[in-house]
Amino acid sequence: MGPTGSARILQIHPTRQCNLSCLHCYSSSSPRAHGALALDLLCEAISDAADEGFNFVSLSGGEPLLYKPLAQLLQHAHTCGMRTSVTSNGMLLTAPNIELLHGNVDVLAISIDGIPESHNRIRGSQLAFDTMKARLPLLRAANLDFGFIFTLTQYNLNELDWVRDFAISEGAKLLQIHPLEEVGNAATMLQGSAPDATESAYAWLLAQQSNNSALRVQIDLAFSETVKQHPELVFASAASEQKNKRFGDLVSPVVIEADATVSPIQYGFARDFAIGNLTQAPLRKLLKDWQVQRLPGFYALCRDVYDEIARAPKPYFFDWNNLIGKRAEETNHPSPVKKSGQSNVAHAHSDI
Repeated sequence: MGPTGSARILQIHPTRQCNLSCLHCYSSSSPRAHGALALDLLCEAISDAADEGFNFVSLSGGEPLLYKPLAQLLQHAHTCGMRTSVTSNGMLLTAPNIELLHGNVDVLAISIDGIPESHNRIRGSQLAFDTMKARLPLLRAANLDFGFIFTLTQYNLNELDWVRDFAISEGAKLLQIHPLEEVGNAATMLQGSAPDATESAYAWLLAQQSNNSALRVQIDLAFSETVKQHPELVFASAASEQKNKRFGDLVSPVVIEADATVSPIQYGFARDFAIGNLTQAPLRKLLKDWQVQRLPGFYALCRDVYDEIARAPKPYFFDWNNLIGKRAEETNHPSPVKKSGQSNVAHAHSDI
């Protein structure tokens, strides 16, 4: 989290075209979505991002394997000295596509949504799990390391042990647990399904217990007591500490959406905080202008949320991206005035 981590991430969604229509897709991708961003547009953006201190390019979608110049894009990122990752639903990991990825991707993440029945329901296809599983021997034969990414909801914590055991049995190196973000399809199809503080705490404990030499488990949750001690993790340190830094040291991730909109933090972030659009100006100019015009307001938003976290009466775990994304939307569309002392994060507290 925040600008202190080792990875300064440029997340790219080159297309919303996908072979599936998933209930939790934050970009609302589907087989009906067409169009893709031009390779030269994205290569220029990657070069600009590298100059600004970004060192990791993460490709998602849509299904990245449906983006025809994927190999060239990954190769350009490597040329710029950046590491690369691709997130896929796994169904299109055929031998030719695995050959395309070999040597071009540093981290291959395959989405998994629980036991086969749950996975197929979320993915909207009875073939999703079996097809994905059938591709895994090809990855192992090609010596291509891979991991799984599991979307945690309020209702699937009981499936996490199964997912961990499946990941180990299939030879995965990493299991990433990512809380559901209620944007895109999930805002309507899975509304109210994001994990609360109790589910998040149990997931965190399971993640710690599951870490071993065979599998590294990463969970995308923050702990309030750690954040209190390190405000820089949530972009809430003093503004004077941010002077003369490259953009990658100020905000990460930066997201290039499928329509070329550039956003901070997550896909679909409130448009009052949008960095711009690559069709209107190159990334280097968009970042420079935003740093002057919008960065102070973004940091003020982060500081407000940090102050509420610091006032929380009990420790709790939370999804920072989701929290700051919702607060940014509230800034766009102000809610009724709260009573004195009322906190927007109070509902997340539990007796943990």
